[in-house]
Amino acid sequence: MLGNLGENLTNTMKKLVGMSVIDKKTIKEVVKDIQRALIQSDVNIKLVLDLSKKIESRALEEEPPKGITPREHVITIIYEEMVNLLGSEAATLEINERPYKILFLGLQGSGKTTTIGKLCRYLQKKGFNPAVVCTDTWRPAAYEQLRQLTEEMDVPLYGDPNNKDALDLAKKGLQEFKNRKVIIFDTAGRHKEEADLIAEMDELDNIINPNEAILVIDGTIGQQAGEQAKAFSQATDIGSIIITKLDGSAKGGGAMSAVAETGAPIKFIGTGERVDDFEIFDPERFISRLLGMGDIKSLIEKAEENIDEDIAEKTMNNMLTGKFTLMDMKNQFEMMNSMGPMQQVLNMIPGMGNKISKEASKMTEDKIDSYKIMMSSMTEEEMLNPKIIKQSRIQRIARGSGVDESDVKELLKYYNNTKKTMKGLGKRSGRLGGGAMNRMMGQFMNR
Repeated sequence: MLGNLGENLTNTMKKLVGMSVIDKKTIKEVVKDIQRALIQSDVNIKLVLDLSKKIESRALEEEPPKGITPREHVITIIYEEMVNLLGSEAATLEINERPYKILFLGLQGSGKTTTIGKLCRYLQKKGFNPAVVCTDTWRPAAYEQLRQLTEEMDVPLYGDPNNKDALDLAKKGLQEFKNRKVIIFDTAGRHKEEADLIAEMDELDNIINPNEAILVIDGTIGQQAGEQAKAFSQATDIGSIIITKLDGSAKGGGAMSAVAETGAPIKFIGTGERVDDFEIFDPERFISRLLGMGDIKSLIEKAEENIDEDIAEKTMNNMLTGKFTLMDMKNQFEMMNSMGPMQQVLNMIPGMGNKISKEASKMTEDKIDSYKIMMSSMTEEEMLNPKIIKQSRIQRIARGSGVDESDVKELLKYYNNTKKTMKGLGKRSGRLGGGAMNRMMGQFMNR
């Protein structure tokens, strides 16, 4: 996330933890490392200098509270000041009316349409059934792109590619979905200099009378994000902001800090290409992950959203009682995949994200995918009773999945090692996100 910013900040914190003496020289060195990491991520230099002064003065002047070491106190100061840089509290989406109308705004290419799909998925997970209205009459493929997105998620869509009147589409869409709980309106991408589109936005605002206007900003534009937020807020009441494309942007830090400086609340961030790579922006959790301190709370929430509790409980019970089968292992792989890319999940586990490189986590994902392909070539009997898989069956499974026999043997070896490792673990250490996941990842990384 945010290009190399997280990696650089994590390395700085690791360096701080490894220092035996915390004195003025040490603090200045750490502050310089933080400055370098933030400036490389396109954060405004004035903001960086202000942040640096606050960290340095607090670290040098404040006495650590009782029971807290000087090192822990400096780490806490860095964490608190970086959280303050982005706004101290998470801003939530409170859906308290029917219909709750959300107006989406943004420049063309900001990821607005894709983000509507992500918000729909997020709302579905929260128990809402949103509908979407397409009023974008400027971009030829706007309706078709929305249609493909909404069909996949079974979200109703209103639009008419032959109707070039955005205001008429908004009125008809309102009527079509007047009994829905949430209606999301997509609008044409615009630029702060395009007077006609800005005027259209004002008229749409009057017709729809939205409960919330959400501005979508591309995280790759860096400090310009602040200017965009200001320009749009002058034309309409911006209730919140979503920043997209934060999964690899070297300028993401600049975009986030610039927007935060305008005072407009960042409610969500896009962290990847998948429809589920979307999360509430919580400055405390976000900075915790950037500094390599993990985010167990988000990990648990992600697990609760994406994992079937009955399957998870049955799989865990089988693991702990020695009845673990290949079917259980496949279920576990599916659960891990459903929570998102491996590196994102590992970054939420304190101490795990900075121990495992992106390359290693990608190799782990590829290995899991190859194991799942091999298991799809097995019969149900083999999946439930792996002991029967002898040489002739290994040959058939290898042919069916297009791999070498040695790959199938490696899968069986991994299965047997996992079964042996998990047997006898207490239920507490077997919870997903705790000991069981760590052991499984350790087995993959150290094979």
